[in-house]
Amino acid sequence: MIAALIDLKRADDEGLVAQLTSQLRRLIATGRIGKGRALPSSRRLANDLGVSRNTVTYAFEQLAAEGYLEASHGRRPVATVDSGERIEGAGAVASGVRFVKPQLSPWASKLKQTDWPMSYQAPLKPLRPGHGDAREFPNEVWARCLRRSALRAAKRELGPVNRTRLRQALAHYLASSRGVRATADQIIILPSAQAALSLIAAVLITPADEVWVEDPGYPGAAAAFRASGARVTGMALDEQGMQRMPRLAAPRLIFMTPSHQHPTGRLMSLARRTEFLGLSRPGKTWIVEDDYDGEFHYDSRPVPALQGIDAHGRVFYVGTFSKAMTSDIRLGYLVVPPALVSTLEIAQRHIGLIASSHIQEALAEFIADGHFLAHQRRMRRLYHARRDHLVEGLQRHLGEVLSVEVPAGGIQLVARLKRGRADQAAVKRLIEAGVETRALSSLALGRPRDHGLLLGFAAWRESEISAAVRTMASCF
Repeated sequence: MIAALIDLKRADDEGLVAQLTSQLRRLIATGRIGKGRALPSSRRLANDLGVSRNTVTYAFEQLAAEGYLEASHGRRPVATVDSGERIEGAGAVASGVRFVKPQLSPWASKLKQTDWPMSYQAPLKPLRPGHGDAREFPNEVWARCLRRSALRAAKRELGPVNRTRLRQALAHYLASSRGVRATADQIIILPSAQAALSLIAAVLITPADEVWVEDPGYPGAAAAFRASGARVTGMALDEQGMQRMPRLAAPRLIFMTPSHQHPTGRLMSLARRTEFLGLSRPGKTWIVEDDYDGEFHYDSRPVPALQGIDAHGRVFYVGTFSKAMTSDIRLGYLVVPPALVSTLEIAQRHIGLIASSHIQEALAEFIADGHFLAHQRRMRRLYHARRDHLVEGLQRHLGEVLSVEVPAGGIQLVARLKRGRADQAAVKRLIEAGVETRALSSLALGRPRDHGLLLGFAAWRESEISAAVRTMASCF
């Protein structure tokens, strides 16, 4: 008897209709009222429960609208859901209900197969890679730029998606600091560097197109290109970064970090760069150059960008402000080959990869007034000293365990394990001890070729680095 399964509380703040609806829904969803079973008539159930007939009628109508009941005039309502089904939008159902496994796209089905985005825990702990020191950012200066941008917003016309002042400031900065050759019109402002990769993939990649990436390399690149159906091939590294496999025909797209390979920090020689440029053909093979931390070079003058030596418009140049400024600024940029500017701008708006005009205007002022370069120079000196401090500490306390590769720039370094290949087990021990690092093998596209630890130094003061190194030494 269904009435015996229902317990209505007259004094409850929740009305009788809501209680009855909720309890009947739970009985159907959990299989207590099986699919195809007829419920009592509204008159009969009302008598059994001691409530008005309208209370039962309203509950039946709600469940019929949600798809739990099939009701027709003159007939008893019938349950239409079994315990393995779920009605979308029907509200909360009791725990214990089995949900139908959703059918995902091929891309979404592969998301769990990649270790990206990096699943770190908050808060930030030493020596997590990939971060600058937000504590050293000139927040008061930046706040003034934001405030002036906000005050001017009411007077500004709607304007372009990619703000002219910021594009002009970036074109001048990239030409002088990185040797990038581009007009302001070639620069697209985006919410992140990852958004730039997704935009490129959406415009250029047809399912089954071949894409080359570095192996080990930046996992977000492979994720973006796979999302468009590309066949992603990992290219092994040598001391100059990505190597070309002579047997392979030129792909649709090549992704690389030639100025500071992620994660090893290796620098690609001019001869190697020229070799890859020789593979590319406008309209057929494109190169994506990610200069993710190109602002930070310590031991020599920075090598000009690959884009700057491309005379035929074959190279996309990707950059971000999250390393040089602060990670929560959420702005990146993309320098686009001239032949694709209009197409990329249309795609940007269609996909919705649009950065805040308020932030863009503030950043344009921050750059134009010299604050960006001043902050960059200061952080370059600071990070240089922190790199050297970490290297010295690792060599002194862990020299028998780790072989440190000293990068010429960047905000992180690789320390290889001298004995064994259990870098992921080592990372687990370190995280449990309070030191965050990343296994080099986890950045491999296929079977790992390299094993070691990826250690960040930029976000940590020297005293914090020393304490982290001592903790590391106690774990080995």
